[in-house]
Amino acid sequence: VQLQASGGGLVQPGGSLRLSCSGVGGAFSSSVIGWFRQAPGMEREFVAAIVWSGAGTRYADSTKGRFTVSRDNAKNTVYLQMDSLKPEDTAVYLCAARRPRLNVPSSFHDDYTYWGPGTEVTVSS
Repeated sequence: VQLQASGGGLVQPGGSLRLSCSGVGGAFSSSVIGWFRQAPGMEREFVAAIVWSGAGTRYADSTKGRFTVSRDNAKNTVYLQMDSLKPEDTAVYLCAARRPRLNVPSSFHDDYTYWGPGTEVTVSS
């Protein structure tokens, strides 16, 4: 599975962005997809994850209620809608896929096998 995150940019505090994770490869639609982020000098941090059907999701405490993860398997795309953005949300955002049929939306980056290049999000006035 090859992944590519897009949609990052500069946004003011309180604003919104929608990130996309596009996948190439037939296994994408049967894989858990996770979003992670990494700020300069910080460890990689879990953001959200969604199971293959879209019926199950998991969020980090820091993003719950502000971020929404969804997917459109017909388009091989997973979305991360980010609302009420804060300066501390500034980071490079990456999407990752678990091996197919491992249908738990894990928050541990070691559980994800396939990673794509990230997209940078900057929240600043």
